[in-house]
Amino acid sequence: MVVAGVLAGCQPVQPATESSSGAPQRLILATTTSTQDSGLLDYLLPAFEEEFNADVDVIAVGTGQALKLGEDGNADVLLVHARAREDEFMAAGHGTRREDVMYNDFVIVGPPADPAGVKGMTGAAAAFTAIAEQQAPFISRGDDSGTHTKEKSVWAKAGIEPQGDWYNAAGQGMGAVLTLANEQQAYTLSDRATYLARTLEGTDLVIVVEGDPVLFNPYGVIAVNPEKNASINAELGNAFIDWLISVPVQEKIAQYGVDEFGQSLFVPDSEAWRNR
Repeated sequence: MVVAGVLAGCQPVQPATESSSGAPQRLILATTTSTQDSGLLDYLLPAFEEEFNADVDVIAVGTGQALKLGEDGNADVLLVHARAREDEFMAAGHGTRREDVMYNDFVIVGPPADPAGVKGMTGAAAAFTAIAEQQAPFISRGDDSGTHTKEKSVWAKAGIEPQGDWYNAAGQGMGAVLTLANEQQAYTLSDRATYLARTLEGTDLVIVVEGDPVLFNPYGVIAVNPEKNASINAELGNAFIDWLISVPVQEKIAQYGVDEFGQSLFVPDSEAWRNR
């Protein structure tokens, strides 16, 4: 498995060089930073690579960038978490198949001192309102990711357009934003999986708000339309989707994080899993 950052200039993917029989196939997976920063892909992908004699190139970016890579034909398959935008992607013909994979939730995290006094609140919009009123430091992903999309929807629900020195749009992935928030003793919105994974490395940040239904965070996997680019490996992409949503792999997802945190970081949610 090879992990890449944002493709400079989003250059078109070059067709794989023909190689001798038995050489690994290449699969380009554009995915959210949360699946990478949480460690989930490192946990899952080696088994796929071995079973299918494949090398998976992971491009870990925000959901918006991942969808753009798919739209431009620069990835074979997408693993993302912004359902409305995924549906728009499919309706536009950019993808040929979308499947539910798993879900977790978003949490608002912040410094133990809780200067905005939001700890224990049950509503995300009310917490954001208090943070804005106190002008307590807040770090935004600011990267058009699924997390950023969710954050913007919460601000909209609160009727607030955040601006000012207290609000910092970092333009970074989830792991980097959690590091910034910890350094600056600021609040941020995080997916639960990346936050919990970060606690293993050490962080002062604590969960201050959780459980609001608006913080639900579903993930989907999409096969990119092969008409986008002659080099798209549609066969391997669909094989990856079938593998990811299969009951045995869903069971692995259910177990991820249990030993370390006493809870799964992601809840399996494929149709096969629901119907098992």
